[in-house]
Amino acid sequence: MTPITEVEGRRVSLSNLDKVLYPATGTTKGEVLHYYAATVGGVILPHLRERPVSFLRYPDGPDGQVFFTKNPPPGTPAWVETTAVPRSEDPGARQVVVRDLASLMWAANLVVEFHTPQWRTDAPEIADRMVFDLDPGSPATVVECCAVARWLRERLAADGLAAYGKTSGSKGMHLLVPLEPTPSGEVSAYAKRLAVEAEAALPGLALHRMKRSLRPGKVFVDFSQNAASKTTATPYTLRARPEPTVSAPVTWEEIAGCREAGALVFRAGDMAARLDRHGDLLAPLNDPEQARPLPASNAPGSQESTAGSS
Repeated sequence: MTPITEVEGRRVSLSNLDKVLYPATGTTKGEVLHYYAATVGGVILPHLRERPVSFLRYPDGPDGQVFFTKNPPPGTPAWVETTAVPRSEDPGARQVVVRDLASLMWAANLVVEFHTPQWRTDAPEIADRMVFDLDPGSPATVVECCAVARWLRERLAADGLAAYGKTSGSKGMHLLVPLEPTPSGEVSAYAKRLAVEAEAALPGLALHRMKRSLRPGKVFVDFSQNAASKTTATPYTLRARPEPTVSAPVTWEEIAGCREAGALVFRAGDMAARLDRHGDLLAPLNDPEQARPLPASNAPGSQESTAGSS
């Protein structure tokens, strides 16, 4: 029998609580649900609210079937909010919006990674943040990602922008920048320009093109997730990896001090202590007072690069 619990006045069905989702650590579904309810509920919700959510589902663990879905899953309760997100192939498409703990627990029971765009539901395709996804090509690791992240931080600062880091929960890391509302196309163009500049400044380390033959030993500075149709792993989401790794915020001191590939790997069990110590390191992303305008292309420090682009 599927247990039903009440969360903030909503009846939520929770299933298979003893099922092992992460065999490497023995982590059960019940422990995953506890992670979202008791450990990170208060900090992940501000990063989910007002954004349409896409789910990477792995109901039998990362070794089972893994599939991506944007549409509300069959059986979505009527009280779970959805929003219209028209797509060329489906003009009537809708996606889930996770506003509260009840809808967070309903979604977590599906066993998902949470992925969100850089814009909010009240302003589709108008970004309020920018993202750089730093993806290392073997034998490069997160150590090389940190070196590129430090360069990008300084480059962004020259344009009056502040950057905040988090691990991807996989091999690389993400840099996030709070912005005054800006059309996604403009943000994408600026992010690409900085990726090109990074390749020119760090030719043996950074790469702005996705071409596989160029990737070994370098860090791909993926600017494409700023496109309105793209999404990025939400801060604090668990990932469908062999262990319950987290897309975890990190300090710039940790980034500067990273010397080995495992130095910035954080698991579900690490997060309570990190939150006690740091709070939400990415809280500025949700503070309108921290948002800054994207610089004009002719502003100081933001000239077009003469390097080639794809």
